[in-house]
Amino acid sequence: MLNILESDGVRTLHFGSLAVQGAMRIDKPVEIELEYVEQMMMWLLFRKETAHIVQLGLGAAALTKFCYHRLAPAEVTAVEIDADVIDACRNHFALPPDDERLSILNMDALDYVTGSSRCQSIDILQVDLYDAPARGPLLSTDDFYAACANCLTADGMMTVNLYCDWPEHMHHVRLMEQSFEAVAWLPEVHDGNMVAIAFKQSPSVDFDDLFARAAEIQAMLGLPAQSWVDGLHRWMSSTTDEF
Repeated sequence: MLNILESDGVRTLHFGSLAVQGAMRIDKPVEIELEYVEQMMMWLLFRKETAHIVQLGLGAAALTKFCYHRLAPAEVTAVEIDADVIDACRNHFALPPDDERLSILNMDALDYVTGSSRCQSIDILQVDLYDAPARGPLLSTDDFYAACANCLTADGMMTVNLYCDWPEHMHHVRLMEQSFEAVAWLPEVHDGNMVAIAFKQSPSVDFDDLFARAAEIQAMLGLPAQSWVDGLHRWMSSTTDEF
């Protein structure tokens, strides 16, 4: 059962529980409302242009809409197993109809990433897969992340929302590390959301360059990218893993 609520100018999507599955500020339908959803865009720090962006789990379509409207000419695909969620996004969350750049697929995310036609065809994967109880990420297994990596181009990246209790976040990070050369993450926000970024190829990291790129992102897209660099710097300072 889907519930759509409104409070203080913000419309939220719920899967029959109090857990927020997505949000939209009604007078700014294209902008991203939630901080962790903004963090899912941190791959922009490492890549200025991309051809194909895929979102696994539509939610309230915040990422899908933002990428479609603000990152042209990139092709944008969203994969959502629940047709009612797609209908809700079309009717209540300003999701535009499909066209030559936008495709909304009503299918299982695992079937999508394991399809042979997707091999090395995606530049960016954004993974946010949860059911109504939202007790932890769905499909978070070695096989799933291996399939995600196989879908990505040689320099592809994946961002994942890890909504769970600490230290369970690190269990999911370790699973990603089996299939990706490098995995980093930002500090936890929203009482449990931690966003990780996985690189198919380890990036060369220069924080002066990242801060300069963050300023460009802030100016062009209005995203708080400097906070992402601050978070990555904190991550790098607190881990002994090679990045």
